[in-house]
Amino acid sequence: MRYSVFAGGKRFRPMLTLAAADAVDRRADALQLALPAACALEMIHTYSLIHDDLPAMDDDTLRRGRPTLHVVYGEGVAILAGDGLQAEAFSLLAREPVTDDPAIVARKLRIVQVVGEAAGPAGMVGGQAIDLQAAGQVPGHAATLDTNGLRAMHARKTGAMIRASVVSGASSSRWQGCP
Repeated sequence: MRYSVFAGGKRFRPMLTLAAADAVDRRADALQLALPAACALEMIHTYSLIHDDLPAMDDDTLRRGRPTLHVVYGEGVAILAGDGLQAEAFSLLAREPVTDDPAIVARKLRIVQVVGEAAGPAGMVGGQAIDLQAAGQVPGHAATLDTNGLRAMHARKTGAMIRASVVSGASSSRWQGCP
């Protein structure tokens, strides 16, 4: 898991999460409340890259200038690392920040819902399934994407997690307009 999480990258989703939190709440603890969501979103993004690189998906052998996880440690470890990152992301969202404050607990639950929907079949996973169909990797279910289909795939595969990053950051805020 560490091999992939610490491989570098732009950290775009966590930055969006923190920027959204800062935009709606300038109090000193606003970023602290958004930090678990920022970290969780990066873990989910990394898990998706690990799985995307597998031979059953894109079969990439390099990511960010170094061998992909499955090349270094094998497919089984890569699958488990991706699964572990996803599970740890949701565990982190549920666990942090530790509080009994009902308002913060409600915001945490909202963030878990937003991230789960963005990462799941209506979001990133669904977009990847469309990608596999378009690549002819789903026997009996090949799909040809027109411009609208390509847009829909990217809206789910990439856009859903970007949207969840902004919503999670704003939702972690103590601003009265957020749940």
